[in-house]
Amino acid sequence: MNVGETFSSRSLIGWAIAVIAAVIVLSSIFAVVPETKQALVVRFGKPEKVYNAYKPNEDFGRTGAGILARIPFIDQIVWIDKRVLDFDMERQSVLSTDQLRLEVDAFARYRIVDPLRMSITAGSERRVSDALRPILGSSLRNELGKRPFAALLSPERGQVMDNIQDRLNRVARQYGAEIVDVRIKRADLPDGTPLESAFTRMRTAREQEARSILAEGQKQAQIITAEADAQASATYAASFNKDADFYNFYRAMQSYRITFGTDGGEAPGTSNMLLSPENEYLREFRGRR
Repeated sequence: MNVGETFSSRSLIGWAIAVIAAVIVLSSIFAVVPETKQALVVRFGKPEKVYNAYKPNEDFGRTGAGILARIPFIDQIVWIDKRVLDFDMERQSVLSTDQLRLEVDAFARYRIVDPLRMSITAGSERRVSDALRPILGSSLRNELGKRPFAALLSPERGQVMDNIQDRLNRVARQYGAEIVDVRIKRADLPDGTPLESAFTRMRTAREQEARSILAEGQKQAQIITAEADAQASATYAASFNKDADFYNFYRAMQSYRITFGTDGGEAPGTSNMLLSPENEYLREFRGRR
């Protein structure tokens, strides 16, 4: 190997080392902030500034994402997710007002809206989830404990979820987070004997309710029938007072129609009768004298 080749190889090695050093320096100075991340710059362990911070109703592509510059080897970047995160609550046992013990699964969705506060109070997104999880459980027990089991199957369930979300949100703000949604995944009665007992109580309650409704219906029917009879009696009395002869004739014709079945009505007469022409019952056939 001659001197020229040796010099050339050393030059290549030198250039390679220079390029690597330049890449290291540039990477320590510049960083690329993606759309889905918030960049918290920490200097000497103290949070300084947030790049690409979350803003409500911001347009995609017009955020603070892009290239940022920092002081190399002094500033550190803590990446915080900008997207909606979620955590599951451990299965909870809740006692409703109608003494039904429920096994409830729920989850919450949240977003980090204040990375500085989050970094100071919690340190990471995972710790935020760990701090909010027991609060969600206590809020759920508190709200469901005020209502019967049927409330979970009615539109009232939406109000229950709103109350839980508001209470959880008050705590989440302390960690720089915002609760986006709270939902119950399942609310089941426990298996085995408690479940059968719950079904028995529910069946008994429904039967009592049905008997109460039936009794009230019968009461209303009697009232309506009595009022109708009173109106009918008043109508008959008024008719009799206006024309007693016509009233007697009309009532006699109704009696003949039902007794003899001459018009094929619903209750035609089926009995044979032998009556004298002078019988009082047949007086309307004799005409007026």
